[in-house]
Amino acid sequence: MRIVLASQSPSRRMLLEQGGVKPVLRPANIDEDAVIASLADAPPAHTVAALARAKAETVAGEFPNDVVVGCDSMLLLDGQLLGKPHTVEATIERWRAQRGKTAALLTGHAVAYNGEWVTDTVRTTIRFGAASDADIVAYANSGQPLQCAGAFTLEALGSWFIDSIDGDPTSVIGLSMPLLRRCLYHFGLDASEFWVS
Repeated sequence: MRIVLASQSPSRRMLLEQGGVKPVLRPANIDEDAVIASLADAPPAHTVAALARAKAETVAGEFPNDVVVGCDSMLLLDGQLLGKPHTVEATIERWRAQRGKTAALLTGHAVAYNGEWVTDTVRTTIRFGAASDADIVAYANSGQPLQCAGAFTLEALGSWFIDSIDGDPTSVIGLSMPLLRRCLYHFGLDASEFWVS
């Protein structure tokens, strides 16, 4: 029995590996915009959970005897859900809007085992530092935040610009290890069953 990660995120893989797990990597390819459009009036937490489940569902059939994990993160800033900025220009614009503000990072999780699902969303409060224009441009040009929800990471260069968080730091990195542990317990499994030496 293995943990299958329906994601191409190096941060999620790193969290599992640091937690003693050698995950099977099976990146999911879904049309995120279509999923979001189909949930136009849904609460933000429901939207990220639905994205996580859509990812996990694309690969769950291949791994009927394993634990399949899908995740998705988005930033809730001033009432608007924001995903990855993708470009340097969008990252600069995003950071100019969010610097000095408080927002919520929502990370949806969908975990499947033996035909049963647990779906949940973890909410973490993020306090963005009042980054200078020069630092915002340099951070955007580094490329690090372009593929990250909310245009930031807690690790690497992003560590300069996050003043504090309230909540689960692993969820901000991309996968809540405490939530995954609770999901495993729900299925009658122990986290230590998945540790490799």
